[in-house]
Amino acid sequence: QVQLVESGGGLVQAGGSLKLSCAASGRTFSRYVMGWFRQAPGKERDIVAAISRSGISTYYADSVKGRFTISRDNAKNTVDLQMNSLKPEDTAVYYCAADSDLAIHSTETSYDYWGQGTQVTVSS
Repeated sequence: QVQLVESGGGLVQAGGSLKLSCAASGRTFSRYVMGWFRQAPGKERDIVAAISRSGISTYYADSVKGRFTISRDNAKNTVDLQMNSLKPEDTAVYYCAADSDLAIHSTETSYDYWGQGTQVTVSS
């Protein structure tokens, strides 16, 4: 069992930056692929980025490539999402998720554990 707690959301102007962090409980954090998803009002929850167990491989949604960076620290049981050049369309609730599978997946049904979410609002 893994418990995930996100932090770092808030209100930022377009063009600004935010860093989201996700802290995981348990001793087996390194056995999980970690992902960040987001859900805007009235829309489905979509993947933003994911990172392999070792941190060597990453995946990004096309909409955030070149602007967002996912990273993890297995010693600290944390996964971060650095968000730069934020746009109003990045406004959403952002969720951290853990997948016990070996491969990186982009679909939310692949992920086993979820955090409660943190709100990110980008003003124009």
